[in-house]
Amino acid sequence: MIFSKALGATFDSLLEKDPRVLILGEDIADPYGGAFKVTKGLTSKYPERVKTTPVSEDALAGLSAGLALSGYRPITEFMFGDFIALTFNQVVNHIAKYQEMYAGGATCPVILRTPSGGGRGYGPTHSQSLEKHFFGIPHFKVFAASLYHNPEEIFSYLLSQDSPALYIEHKLLYPLHLAEGNNNAYENLNLSEDKQGVDTATCSLLAVPREDCELTVVAYGYQGHLVAQVIERLAVEDEIFVELLVPAQISDVDWGPIERSVAATKRLLTVEEGTGGWSWGSEIATYINKKFFGELASPVEVLASERTIVPSAKTLEEKMLVGEEKIEQSIREILR
Repeated sequence: MIFSKALGATFDSLLEKDPRVLILGEDIADPYGGAFKVTKGLTSKYPERVKTTPVSEDALAGLSAGLALSGYRPITEFMFGDFIALTFNQVVNHIAKYQEMYAGGATCPVILRTPSGGGRGYGPTHSQSLEKHFFGIPHFKVFAASLYHNPEEIFSYLLSQDSPALYIEHKLLYPLHLAEGNNNAYENLNLSEDKQGVDTATCSLLAVPREDCELTVVAYGYQGHLVAQVIERLAVEDEIFVELLVPAQISDVDWGPIERSVAATKRLLTVEEGTGGWSWGSEIATYINKKFFGELASPVEVLASERTIVPSAKTLEEKMLVGEEKIEQSIREILR
């Protein structure tokens, strides 16, 4: 099943099972069904619980917070991830604080979700990956969709919690098939059994043990898909063996899987589409360089997009963003 259909089926299932669940968002009503058609059909089936809203991200975040405080479980879509910047005050000063501020007497389990990222030529204000600005906020979780994680298991987990979260969906994931069972698109790669739910997916060449891998790569979202294609090619063509970790939860970081892999490979590369500097990768690099001080074969390398705007022109956008060519080049340079 392609990711967008799996996500829509997830919301259908959650609405059927849990009367507390509401779906809110900009232009999500039928017949349009949202900018990326994830919610298509849901307003017709659940007209009282799936509601389209005005295009006002700040107001929508505030409305969602109020509903969550009242006992509902809102899942709220912002049409483009660029505009989650408008929700920052609501998240930092309200949504993330309520439970701790009132000693558990109030909870605000809002789930915010948004399409993000480039690759479609949408230009500087509709192609950004701004999630790094939400990393590290106390009592606020950030998750990233990937082809290795069943969205229903992630959302079921989030609904079982009393804490708020942001769920990032890279636009280029929507038409791709989930890497599950017979739909695994990577013929020569093996996915670990813990790839479901909120666990970190581990991806490596078939029959190659971790101890024989020369490098650990950690990436989330669509970048995980790009890295998987690169490491499959490197393994088959050049016998360069790399282990890929793709976490579902990206803030806070689950350090265990990364530590176990780096302990074996002694090298680490982080990959993200957000711009470089003060980033997810730099946080991981700081932690791992300290944790394995004196044990690494080389310093941790961080690969991110160039620190500039996302161009509209395809050739310039490809040059600015992290792609397969940059990933392969980074891997080869580390192992040279």
